Amino acid sequence: MATAPEPFPTKDVLRMLELGNSVAEFDESLEQYFVENEAFHALVTGKADVIAGDKGTGKTAVYRILQKRYSAIRQLDGVEVIPGFNPTGNPIFQKLVQQQPLTEGQYAGVWKAYFLSLVGNWILEIVGSTHSPSFLQLERMLLETGLRSKDDRPETVFSKITNTIQRVFEPRSAEIEFTLSESGIPIITPRVTFDNPNKQEQLQLQQEVPHERALRLLNDCLGEVGYSVWVAMDRLDEAFDGFPAIEVPALRALLRTYLDLLEFDRIKLKLFVRRDLFRKIIGDGFVNLTHINARKMEIVWDEADLLNLLSRRIRDNKQFIDALKVEGWPDEKLFYRLFPEKVDQAERKPTTWKWIMSRIRDGNDVKPPRNLIGLANLAREEQIRSDSRTPRNLDQQVPLFSSDAIRGAHDRLSEQRVEDTLLAEAGAEVAPLINRFRNAKAEHNLDTLRNTLRLDGDALQSAIRQLVQIGFLEALRASWKVPMLYRDGLGVTQGKAFAVGQDVDAESE
Repeated sequence: MATAPEPFPTKDVLRMLELGNSVAEFDESLEQYFVENEAFHALVTGKADVIAGDKGTGKTAVYRILQKRYSAIRQLDGVEVIPGFNPTGNPIFQKLVQQQPLTEGQYAGVWKAYFLSLVGNWILEIVGSTHSPSFLQLERMLLETGLRSKDDRPETVFSKITNTIQRVFEPRSAEIEFTLSESGIPIITPRVTFDNPNKQEQLQLQQEVPHERALRLLNDCLGEVGYSVWVAMDRLDEAFDGFPAIEVPALRALLRTYLDLLEFDRIKLKLFVRRDLFRKIIGDGFVNLTHINARKMEIVWDEADLLNLLSRRIRDNKQFIDALKVEGWPDEKLFYRLFPEKVDQAERKPTTWKWIMSRIRDGNDVKPPRNLIGLANLAREEQIRSDSRTPRNLDQQVPLFSSDAIRGAHDRLSEQRVEDTLLAEAGAEVAPLINRFRNAKAEHNLDTLRNTLRLDGDALQSAIRQLVQIGFLEALRASWKVPMLYRDGLGVTQGKAFAVGQDVDAESE
């Protein structure tokens, strides 16, 4: 007589499930989960240079996979991908906020000097200056302009440039007046003495070298050895955070520099930028914006993409899949093996998938994969805690996650996104406006927004526009609504803040 199988505690099955980190920078399994979306395809085939997307949609994931895989991608034969930033710690570009503000043209000069130095030092370390007269000329030029470095890390190269700027603007004495050029590499003036607690530094006269000539020389050197270089720029939203007076001109200058570098076939910038930051940079206009938009690809996730992303991560857990006996199941069937059919059981309530989609979206209907993976991970934690209090055994007919675990996960996700995304990135002017919605109703008209924000006229319209742009308010026909993603984190409750006969129908939520 066959013996019955030993009961299998559900919490032990749940502990077999690893979905990865919702933040790409900390996800060690990113490569095996990554979906080669259209943005990635456009990037590696040379159709896109600017990858734009909302926070959590996967810009950094695209960069990280590019960095890992480029040497094995057929279309990138002969291409080297160099990071133009430091992946951890304070962004190196924050060094610019410690300097005297520059003009947009001067920032363009700084960017060009940086890319020239970064790529120039990199290729010289590989090939050496004795390879050809062009390489010898390149090294001499970098030495004479103070841009030669034996350490070609972005931190070191950018520090040399910002140190030069600091010396330029803090001289103790000078025989002639110096102004930072907008068209060339920073010029070192004759016999300028600078205050330095350790030594008195004498800098010798160097002739200005126009960037175009210097970059053309670098391009020729790369051509001699058959290399093309892509300089990848991520973390731009962090680069000048909190310093809007520097952020806008510095990043506009970066876009100008991108356009100027298009003439060089061996040196390419690849920019990974948040959509809201991109809109902020271009402001009311940007010369040749059409040229940038023609090479820009936005990351877009629809619901089928998100379901497939989650399913791929679930399937990557072989022991978990074997325990549930779901090998080969399609995406939707697999999802509902883990999740109940509905979170709220009333007849007219949405399915669990629709419930989740409505609660990970912001006011612009952006549904970042980060929110979906975050919610699933939190639901797993909530369910393990529940099953530790009240043990269950695995039942193949019962979903792993309960409705309570999913609701609890969303409460925690909302609190996290309010703190780590909404308030953290809203800025000093907008964050206090968001906080005024705490413990208020979800839907507002113009009058209730006027009372809530304590603003009127143009100031009120500007505030509403900003809150809509960042996805905190969703614009309806004649009102505005706080999306469910942020409600629990702010104590916002369902319903209208204005009287029109009845509150919002719960079914529409």
